[in-house]
Amino acid sequence: MPIIDGKKLADEIKAELKAEVLRLNKKIRLAVIKVGEDKVAEKFLEQKKKFGSAVGIDVRVYGLLIDISTNELRKKLAEIVHIKENTGIVVQLPLPKQINTQYILDGIVSEKDPDMLSSKSVGLFSSGRSKILPPVVGAIDHIFKAYGVSLTAKKVTVIGAGRLVGKPVAIWLINQGAAVTVIDEHIADPTLHTINADIVISGVGEPGLINTDMVRNGVVAIDCGTSVGSSDARSERALLGDIDPKVAEKASLFSPVPGGVGPLTIAMLFKNLVELAKK
Repeated sequence: MPIIDGKKLADEIKAELKAEVLRLNKKIRLAVIKVGEDKVAEKFLEQKKKFGSAVGIDVRVYGLLIDISTNELRKKLAEIVHIKENTGIVVQLPLPKQINTQYILDGIVSEKDPDMLSSKSVGLFSSGRSKILPPVVGAIDHIFKAYGVSLTAKKVTVIGAGRLVGKPVAIWLINQGAAVTVIDEHIADPTLHTINADIVISGVGEPGLINTDMVRNGVVAIDCGTSVGSSDARSERALLGDIDPKVAEKASLFSPVPGGVGPLTIAMLFKNLVELAKK
């Protein structure tokens, strides 16, 4: 049973991007807007800084107070978008509860939206008119190509319908010819939809949500969920996934957390940024 080494795949992309940035011979900057503090978001932000430094891309973080209003944040975002040196803009999610998240994301023009989260970018992607993919979709696509996973006529269950994972992944899967079921918190018994699935993809952020009794032998299990909690294997706080690691024993292909989709998603974000820089 292959366990996906997302770091190795991401390092391969990193080497390619470093060479491409050198060939472009232009300054590329990723602007990250961070509101308040979030432990999971902080871990991903550090990884973004590290990846950017490795490929020669400047990562500029704009830290804002957690009590900022939607209108104040939108105004600040507009200022950051209009800075010519900012090649791409990312709003670190989740935002505080008082913020209208989609209204903020819609303030990023598609030409500077490597995360593909504005309504315009989502529309371009959904209709097949975008040259780049949402980073998590790009990561899963890269994994499936690397491991020879075909999607045609496959039964796929996507757990979660959020803007970062569930929605874009489901759209992409349908466009690839898969038979897709999306389940959320309103589904009483998720097992009814996971037990016969060829592929299970989860992006909820609930540790251990999917266990061995919920999947069949030979399943392709892709874990995109991240949360901070206590691991049985170690006493300190750790990044945990939605899928119990024991599922790997039944799977034909397993993507763990940490070390699976996460590093690749960051690599795909920077790949998108380089594509935007070319324009």
